[in-house]
Amino acid sequence: MSYRARFDCLWCGDAWTARGPDDLEGWAQLCPTCLGRAGTNTFLRGRLRAALAQRAAAASEGGQTSPDAAARTAARAQPARPTPAFPDDWFLRRGTFEHGPVHDTAWAAELDMVTRWLDAQPLAGRILEPAAGVGFFSPLLAQRGELHASDLDGAALDVARARLVAHRLRAHLHVADPWARAASEDPGFDALVASFLLGRVRGAGLDPAATLLRGRLRTGASLAVVELRPDAAGGPPPGISWTYHDPEVLEAALARAGFTGIAANATGRFFLAVAARAG
Repeated sequence: MSYRARFDCLWCGDAWTARGPDDLEGWAQLCPTCLGRAGTNTFLRGRLRAALAQRAAAASEGGQTSPDAAARTAARAQPARPTPAFPDDWFLRRGTFEHGPVHDTAWAAELDMVTRWLDAQPLAGRILEPAAGVGFFSPLLAQRGELHASDLDGAALDVARARLVAHRLRAHLHVADPWARAASEDPGFDALVASFLLGRVRGAGLDPAATLLRGRLRTGASLAVVELRPDAAGGPPPGISWTYHDPEVLEAALARAGFTGIAANATGRFFLAVAARAG
């Protein structure tokens, strides 16, 4: 990779301007927040290592940066703040998330459609739900198998836990980066449900994100993806950066990651549902 002073972060999509050739951000083409997550994320860690090597090579050819300086910069990187989970009010179109009776009625109908679609998927065994948030879909999944749900937002997981308890259901809940796989984690999950997760990834980050999802599944396992479609009366909560991926783009990225039997369907205005198998 080459140094770029101005770029859109390959992971979150935010625009960033590096201060100069000594900044790792310009070599990795990652913003400081995403670069700070490199310790727990396979894709980001790979970008960081490549950036360190490239910057060191440039320094040996007469650049301004030494390998020692690169190591010090990496050591100063701070952990990222948790990405906010979508609140219950967002799902239920209450309070600040109301858009009027016409739009909200359509939203509720399509949310019911995507929930019924998810219930119809062949989800069983050990089910992984990264970025579970407040657990809107978690009770449905916990009835189908042994649910392992995670999110960076611990407060959201508290809501998910209360929701599961109210349904007299159990699940394994962990505060964790949805893209980071613990060293002790068995990669052989039987199903993975990624709801409103891939929209947080932009551009070149989509391929490694799909590959990371594939790496946590056994061959033949089921993948269910729920994403947002671009609509002025929909979208994520304010303040959350989002990328609306075309169905063809998602299908191609999943195919390159090793998924088969990929089928993408829109509920109408607001949601995109994608089913696939781990090949």
